[in-house]
Amino acid sequence: MSDKIKKSIKIFLLLVVVAFGVLGIVFGIQAKYAVTSADILLEKNQEITHEEALVVDLPMAPWSEKYANEVRVVPDTAINVQWQDKKKLIITPQKFWIPETEYKIILPQGRTIILSKIDGSELSFATVKYPRVTSISPSDGTKDTVVDAESPITVDFDKSTSGFFINFVLDPQSTVVYQNNPEKTEFKILPKENVQDGQSYSIKIYAKYAKADDAAYFEIFESSFETFMPANIVWDKDFSIRLAQARRFTRPQITVGKYIDINLANQVMTIFQDGKLLDTYMISSGKASMPTPKGTFKIENKTPRAWSKEFGLYMPWWNALVPDGKFGIHELPEWPGGYKEGANHLGTPVSHGCIRLGVGPAKIVYDWAPIGTPVVIH
Repeated sequence: MSDKIKKSIKIFLLLVVVAFGVLGIVFGIQAKYAVTSADILLEKNQEITHEEALVVDLPMAPWSEKYANEVRVVPDTAINVQWQDKKKLIITPQKFWIPETEYKIILPQGRTIILSKIDGSELSFATVKYPRVTSISPSDGTKDTVVDAESPITVDFDKSTSGFFINFVLDPQSTVVYQNNPEKTEFKILPKENVQDGQSYSIKIYAKYAKADDAAYFEIFESSFETFMPANIVWDKDFSIRLAQARRFTRPQITVGKYIDINLANQVMTIFQDGKLLDTYMISSGKASMPTPKGTFKIENKTPRAWSKEFGLYMPWWNALVPDGKFGIHELPEWPGGYKEGANHLGTPVSHGCIRLGVGPAKIVYDWAPIGTPVVIH
């Protein structure tokens, strides 16, 4: 073999050795700098809010920015993916992340800028939870409770409901109104319609992200209670307490316009307007030998100071309940000599059939109730 051929073979073998050496170095570097799932970091993976951006850190930039086009999220969600500093993926939802959901980011296989391998990997994250009820009044299973303006249904949450819509559903179905504190952690709820006595109610509470469709409402709580039956009331002898009881337990029998309710059993008058209780007053109705008639009446006529020929006395702030004026509503009577019946008679049935009111309340009722105002005596 000629020297020239031998020299050519040596050069070739040297080049092969060099090439393999270079390839070995390249593959070694690639192996050393291969990106595994353990190398990829999700900066935050808990309590992700509705539209929060997720940041995925890669230790080395991919060969092509098109790598981001193959990133996806399950459950399947439309996302936007952008690069930051060539090594950070910024992932945002096109709409929002669903609350209380476990997600996975699926990253594809790929190559880095030095052609080292990027393993396909999965990164998990969880979104914020719905607000949770920490307490409700009346509590679940309560019996003989009263729900009214003074004692509304009160619901406390473990965190602010800001960013969520909360729906309160009362069954039997009733539209509710509510007010909340500035932090939106406490809600006071009342049905628009009057709560029925002796009725079992259930209340369900639903929540959804404010931008979600109504179909996204998610049940977060359920409770029940049973309302009080007024027949079980024991009226207190202390009139101030009795009036408070009446304000709490008296239910309107007429819910449109003004009306006067007179309860002979507890000697209390209650005035209502559009189903809303306005005030309560102690009265004195007819004594046993001259009882006040029961039934539904209306104010037929009125005068600031009526004279009773039959009994020879004045009846201030008179509201007749029958056309002939046989009985009506008026202030404690006055004799012509100036003597006025004492307020100590209020709360005790001692009249001749009329409904007597104290000084002050009689004028209030007179001014408030026009002719035609219904009066229910029971």
